[in-house]
Amino acid sequence: MNIQRTKILTSSQKQDLFELWNKEYPRNLKYENIKDFEDYLMPLKDLNNILLLDENEKIKGWYFDFLRENERWFAVILDSNIQGQNFGTQILNLSKVENTELNGWVIKSETYLKDNGEPYNSPIEFYRKNGFKILEETKLETDNISAIKVKWFKTGNNIG
Repeated sequence: MNIQRTKILTSSQKQDLFELWNKEYPRNLKYENIKDFEDYLMPLKDLNNILLLDENEKIKGWYFDFLRENERWFAVILDSNIQGQNFGTQILNLSKVENTELNGWVIKSETYLKDNGEPYNSPIEFYRKNGFKILEETKLETDNISAIKVKWFKTGNNIG
């Protein structure tokens, strides 16, 4: 697997990411078409991407972070065929070098289904193992999804 950082996504990368998103996230978060997906990406401020590419340059994983309300937010999506092989941790560790904090929404429930009908497995334990604080009391409740906030802070001398 190769790792590529980019600020700008090509049309073919966006297509691959659209397909990865719809394949791996719960069907409640599915985008019906590429335009809707691009409309989601367009307003994200200071977007950074880390792509995980296989030997054929096919995207198998995507990390992205962006600014929202003066906080750095992120998401990670890995193809289910490579989950559990340390790639998610590698990508997170790369982002931790560049950032002092990361915030994300994580689905805690195991009741959501992916588009293919398989259960969506909550990544909450993955984030716990990677040093994120699970903020059970901070919730996102929409018509489509219920999630809780996870937060990571860089420790050491660089945070006052």
